[in-house]
Order: sequence, then structure tokens, then C-alpha cells
Amino acid sequence: MSGTAWVRRSVDEGLLAPLLAAGALPVLARVLAARGAVAEDLGEPDLAGLLPFGQLKGIDAAAGLLADAIEAGRRLLIVADYDADGATACAVGLRALRAMGAHVDYLVPNRLTLGYGLTPEVVRLALPRQPQLIVTVDNGIASVAGVAEANRLGIPVLVTDHHLPGSELPDAAAIVNPNQPGCLFPSKCMAGVGVMFYVMMALRAELRRRGRWQNQAEPALGSLLDLVALGTVADVVRLDRNNRLLVQAGIRRIAAGRAVSGIRALYRVAERPESAARSADLGFVLGPRLNAAGRMEDMTHGIECLVSDDPGEALRHAQRLDAFNRERREVESAMQADALERLDAFDVSGRYTLCLHDAGWHPGVVGILASRLKDRYHRPVIVFAAGTDEDEIRGSGRSIAGFHLRDALDQVTKRDPALIRRFGGHAAAAGLTLRRADLGRFESAFEAVARECLSPSDLAEQVIHDGEPEEAEMTLQVAQALQARVWGQGFPEPLFQGRFAVVQQRVVGQRHLKLKLRRQERLFDAILFGQAEALPEEVELLYHLGVNEWQGLRQVQLEVRHWRV
Repeated sequence: MSGTAWVRRSVDEGLLAPLLAAGALPVLARVLAARGAVAEDLGEPDLAGLLPFGQLKGIDAAAGLLADAIEAGRRLLIVADYDADGATACAVGLRALRAMGAHVDYLVPNRLTLGYGLTPEVVRLALPRQPQLIVTVDNGIASVAGVAEANRLGIPVLVTDHHLPGSELPDAAAIVNPNQPGCLFPSKCMAGVGVMFYVMMALRAELRRRGRWQNQAEPALGSLLDLVALGTVADVVRLDRNNRLLVQAGIRRIAAGRAVSGIRALYRVAERPESAARSADLGFVLGPRLNAAGRMEDMTHGIECLVSDDPGEALRHAQRLDAFNRERREVESAMQADALERLDAFDVSGRYTLCLHDAGWHPGVVGILASRLKDRYHRPVIVFAAGTDEDEIRGSGRSIAGFHLRDALDQVTKRDPALIRRFGGHAAAAGLTLRRADLGRFESAFEAVARECLSPSDLAEQVIHDGEPEEAEMTLQVAQALQARVWGQGFPEPLFQGRFAVVQQRVVGQRHLKLKLRRQERLFDAILFGQAEALPEEVELLYHLGVNEWQGLRQVQLEVRHWRV
């Protein structure tokens, strides 16, 4: 942690007073006020507080298109992305559309052979299914050529997506994307699964307007919120108030034992109790297992896990996902060791960006490697592996705060239009394709853009924390209250500061430290993951205030994230 600044998060006093007046514990009130939360956030998730779907541009046209297709008995085909967001969005679409009487199937491109999105090749691959309407989920906003090919073949396309559009929109029958030009929907950070959930709400309302539900019960779309929560957290979108409502409602459903069979099966193979479900489970336990299918082989396994209502079948799929995830970890570990050995050979501090390539690296794992290197070196990183063509390489990038990765790639393209073959993404993550021979040219162009946008201080890592709680606040009641909240991107879990004496320490699981810490006269159990090297006798820590349950006994446990002498 040397060279990393610890900075205390400021508290909005104007928000703090109403939170305290509403009865929030003082430490919780401070944490929430520092994140822009309001007193209404203290209560149970009230879905009546969701932003109305009518504010999404194009959603009325989308609902009408789907309703017409259902009434005419047309064949619908969902084309999904190959990550957890795409898989959950596909599952939401399949479950909701089937409940509303649609004839619907799905297709998810293999990332290793077909690449990303609705390409002309994917449209032609779909032809044997004889689709009469294609619906994209978590992709499509950049699929200009793919939509054109579908139109040429007489197949209308409904695009549902959340990624940033390029300079040209596809000529789709309807587009629903909060980030498309002219859309006034306030929440610009919904995941693809959230967009699809909103489209399903609009479709149900349209069918209600047409009298569809006069003699039958309306589908209960709230039963899909566990899927919405999983995709939203796993896609690391910013948890604004609208997303937090969706996620919190979904987690409550999981904890109550009412999740779909696939999510229950994923909890089972991870050996985690559903009753203690929290947002961290979705991001770090379930999400990676679901993503592993798309990275290592085919996301069909993940989608089948999420749409199956047979617990035994769902468990078989979940076990396959768990095996994929173990394989992914092994591949990632070997790639990371190789990358670090290369980076040790030159001065990283003199670079604003890092670009690495190896034809032998697994193309499904380069995004994770980019994320690990970004965290380690605090610089925008793009990692390339072999592409589908012999002269092509395909990269996945991750960025730091203050450097919008997709916009940076757009800037590179404006200066050298022939350099990047394809690209897309958002501020924190993006993908691109280059000719292998152009890697050096791209690396120089990308570095030049970064040097114009970033300063040396931007490359100095900061860890933002929530200050030092009073000893009287470090209680099981406070820890449980914190654990019950939804935390994630843009609404981070509280990180507290404190000085402790290390009373005991031992290695567990070969690479973690189990600690006994003393603050004044009080002892605390603590865990430090990913480090087997012993700590000094006196340390300053940044930690989460967690809860450890063992043999029915619950007690406070500090989850150490950073330390210094």
C-alpha cells in the first residue's frame, strides 16, 4: 500500500440530519449521507418508487411491436450477450414473454468465434430458427450492419441495450436504451437486464390496455427481480437509487427462499446460505460462476440454469458453471503470472497506459486480466488475445476514474479512422478489435490520448474511507445494519479506518490471515484475504465491519482491505 493515499469521504450534513431524524443509527446515517442517500432509502424497498417506464424513449413502440407479435403468434428470437448481464436479461425476457403467451427462443453468440453483438454472421446463424422478430438484450446499439442484414432478410429487430451508442444508430424497428440520444430517462446506468425488465413492464401494460388480462391473471413480474438483481450487480453498473431499489427487492426475494431454481442452485454449489443473501454474493460469488460459461465455452449453460424450473436440472447446470469457474481461475492465474513477469521488465511508472498481447492467452479471460492489472498499477489497461481471423487481435480494456475508455477509443478512431476495426463499451470497460500488425501504432495512439486526458496525480491511487467509528459503534447491531444494505459500484460498502495491535495471527486456507486485534481494551476477530505474510505488531487498517457466523453464533468480524505501519 506504499504510495497509496488514504482519503476520508466527506459527509453531506444536509442529508445527515434527516437520516438521523428518521431513526438511522449514527454510523449508518453518516455512511449513507456521504453517498447521497436520503431518508426514504432507510425503509423497505418500495417498487412504487421506481422510475416510470414511460420515460424511456422508444418503449411504447417496443411494447406495441411485442404485443403485435404475441397476438399474431409470430416467432421471437432473443439474441443475448455472453456475460452475466446478458444471461439474466435473456432469462428475464424468456420467462416474461412465455408467461405472456409469446413463442420465443434464444441465441447467444459464442464470444470465441462470433464476437460481440448482433453481427450479420449472427443474423444468418439465426435463420434456421425462422425468427419473425429479433430482440437483442444487452447488445445491439452498435449493431448497424447486423440490423441492416436482418432488415434485408425481412426480419424486424427490437434493440434493448444500455451501452453507449456510436455516431450511427442501427435502423431497428424500435430501440430502448437510456443512453440513446433524446432519451430523458433519469437513470443512465441501468444494466441490460434492467432495461429488459422495464420493456416487460411496458409490454404487460400494453397487453392490459388491449384487454389481454380480463380472463386471466397478469404475470407477476416481481418474481423476476432476483434475476434483475444478479445481472445489475454482476455488470458493475452504478447503483443509483433506481438500481438499488431493484437490487434490494431482488435480494429480499433470494433471502426469503423465493429465487428461481438456477439462483438457488448457484448458492448451493458455492456453499453459501440463501437466507444471508447480500449484494456481495451476487458480484463475487454468483456472478463469476455465471460469467465463466461465456468466458470458457458457451453462455447457453448459464441461461439454461436460469430458465429451468427443475431444481435437479438447474443444479446440474450450476455444477457445470462451477467447474467452468475453477478452470477460469487456473487460466487467469497463469496469464497473470506471465503478464507480471513481462511488466517487471520495464518501467511502468513512465507509462500512462498499459497494452499487452499474447496469441496464447485465452480470449475469454483477457477482461479479467485487464481488471487485475488496472487494480495493481492504477492505469488504463487493454489486454489482447488472438482474434477470429489470423491477422486479427481482440482486446478487452478496463479504466480508472477520470478516463472514459470508450470515449478514448473514439478519440483514437477520429484521429486514425483505419486503426480500430470495431470497438464498443462504456466508461470503465470496453472491447476492440485490431489488425495484429497495428498493435504498436494503437499503443502509441492510446497512450497519447491518455496523456492529454490524465495528469500524474490521476495515476496516484487513492483509497476513500469513512473515517474511524467510535468503539461503541463497532457492535453486532451496527454490523448487521450495514450488512443489510445494498452496496456496489458508485455506492461502495463502508470502509472504516482504525489503529490496532496485532495480538494473534495465523495462516488459513494457505493464503489468508486470521487475526486477533486489540483496540484499546477490546479484542476483535479479523480476516485479511490474499496475504499469508505476517503483519507487524502495530498496524493502521482500512476494513469493512462484517459479521461472522459460526455454529449459530454471530459476532463482529473486521474484513481487512488495506493496511500500513
